[in-house]
Amino acid sequence: MSDAEELACVYAALILHDDGLPITADKMSTIIKAAGLKVEAYWPVLFAKMLANKNLDDLLMNVGAGGGAVASVPTGAAAAAAPAAGAPKEAEKKKEEPPPKEESEEDMGLGLFD
Repeated sequence: MSDAEELACVYAALILHDDGLPITADKMSTIIKAAGLKVEAYWPVLFAKMLANKNLDDLLMNVGAGGGAVASVPTGAAAAAAPAAGAPKEAEKKKEEPPPKEESEEDMGLGLFD
């Protein structure tokens, strides 16, 4: 599916939702055709089924809320992200301490003309 086809389905669903109409494959196809676009016939069906039991208002309001819960046994990238969940408390403690002064190259004896 190209980006244009995906956007066409998304915009058609948003238009129907904004007008307070049920999101159906037929109505999405009608809007897409009226816009002069062509998408494969199964895409509006898939989008309509995906959004059938979803509250679109909640989806729109929680766009930046993040993903679901962390898996019970994190592996790979999830394992690296899991410690970050408890990190805010540690970060608050570290913010209270003044940052250590960084050593310059002169302090380390790494001058350009030594």
